[in-house]
Amino acid sequence: MRTSALIPLLLPLAAASSIPLGTEFARRQLPNHPTGVKTIKTANNVTIRYKEPGKEGVCEQTPGVNSYSGYVDLAPNVHTFFWFFEARHNPETAPITLWLNGGPGSDSLIGLFEELGPCRVNESYQTYLNPHSWNEVSNMLFISQPLGTGFSYSEEKAGSLDPFTGSFVPADVAGVEGRYPVINATMIDTTNLAAEATWEVLQGFLGALPKLDSKIRSKSFNLWTESYGGHYGPAFFDHFYKENKKIANGSVDGVQLEFNTLGIINGIIDEAIQAPHYPEFAVHNTYGIETVNKTVYDYMKFANSMPNGCQDQVANCKATNRTSLSDLSICTEAANMCRDNVESPYYTFSGRGTYDIRHPSQDPTPPSYFEEYLAKDSVMNALGVDLNYTSSNSEIYYAFQQTGDFVWPNFIEDLEDILTRPVRVALIYGDADYICNWFGGQAISLAAKHPHSKKFKDSGYAPFVVDGTEYGETREYGNFSFTRVYEAGHEVPYYQPIAALQLFNRTLNGWELPNGLKKLTSGFGSDGPATATHTESSVALPTASGVVGMKRQY
Repeated sequence: MRTSALIPLLLPLAAASSIPLGTEFARRQLPNHPTGVKTIKTANNVTIRYKEPGKEGVCEQTPGVNSYSGYVDLAPNVHTFFWFFEARHNPETAPITLWLNGGPGSDSLIGLFEELGPCRVNESYQTYLNPHSWNEVSNMLFISQPLGTGFSYSEEKAGSLDPFTGSFVPADVAGVEGRYPVINATMIDTTNLAAEATWEVLQGFLGALPKLDSKIRSKSFNLWTESYGGHYGPAFFDHFYKENKKIANGSVDGVQLEFNTLGIINGIIDEAIQAPHYPEFAVHNTYGIETVNKTVYDYMKFANSMPNGCQDQVANCKATNRTSLSDLSICTEAANMCRDNVESPYYTFSGRGTYDIRHPSQDPTPPSYFEEYLAKDSVMNALGVDLNYTSSNSEIYYAFQQTGDFVWPNFIEDLEDILTRPVRVALIYGDADYICNWFGGQAISLAAKHPHSKKFKDSGYAPFVVDGTEYGETREYGNFSFTRVYEAGHEVPYYQPIAALQLFNRTLNGWELPNGLKKLTSGFGSDGPATATHTESSVALPTASGVVGMKRQY
């Protein structure tokens, strides 16, 4: 993803250098309308338009593994793109996992192609199989949200994207470079509103799933996310959980789920807790790289703690009801104060990567080859789409910015609520990431208040090991864990695919994280350390010889 020169976004890769234009692969003609699209109508009047891209040679080519992509049409102006992959093993009984990228405004296909999906794209814009895809152990659902992200849209219109703001410009103003999504970004401009919208999309998809793929029987549900997903994960999961209870007690109709796990990778969860760790990571990071001088370091620290600085302004936001325009303005001012003065001096002065401190800022890692792949006519036809792909929608980002959503305090509160329930929560942080660094993630894990807070803090770290290789360290107690992954930037599954797949697998299946030993206790959230019985999983997961996890000391 490209990040804005105006303010670095929480987008999951690359350098903080330029706005997400989407014009690198611009068309001078409109995309063709897809052929062979099938339609399903659900009982609650939701339309699903879909194709089976795997049958046209796109992405998942494992024999016998089906995939489906297209749109959940909730209303004439609500069209959300989805891509669903069956699990490679026992899809009938495998759980369902929803993956979301962050932004706000970053598309989940980033995670699909660059991190954990069934295929990757090479420099020749061809796909190849990802042996460490998370559909090794789960059915995987990727959706493009909020509207305007990826291939999702309210309306489609011919035009172009402004080269400075990234916003849509109609054809009669700037000519035609393609067909793009047109949205009112202020309709969904907070995480809470996005949670409500995504639940409706999820219910629409699940309502059609028996017709779309009748072999899927499991209702075990997992939500995994990244980056701004530190907001999305707790808020979405909390909202989903409450709405699911209404279905369970019969007060509303819908598809009832069995909530299993919430996973957050390098997430920004609470700015007040995480902001103090930006200057510390900039100078005292995992890799011994002093990225800014003492003057800048001292300024960042002072901006955080000074009167009317970051901490004071976030406290002001917290004191509001976050409903009126004045409330939102107070929160927006707080977000700007913290991001501009505590976080962003690193981007101005360090010359180092936003998402990987080991890289220069102009060295995007991983490369976004998938964006040109998605511009191919054959691929667009196979996916059932007819508009140009937008990996990051800046209008959505700025809409969220204007509500101050970045510094709202409710996300750690939602996380604390979730930790009182019989579900498992995993926080995972690559230790080379700056923008959502592991210092701040660790602070969140220790600050969260829940029934086992003290025992979690006292439990200490254990090496996270896969096949004899140490890839990180994990603090775990009951239903909560924090894992620092060595030698990994923001997109942990890209850097350490073996470790990431096992973190996912062990979390979903109730195994003890450090060594993959199964817990004897029934359910999560139990009062004490687990007793192990046997190792890892009934599914033989792929490994790779010669891949080393290197421990770094802070």
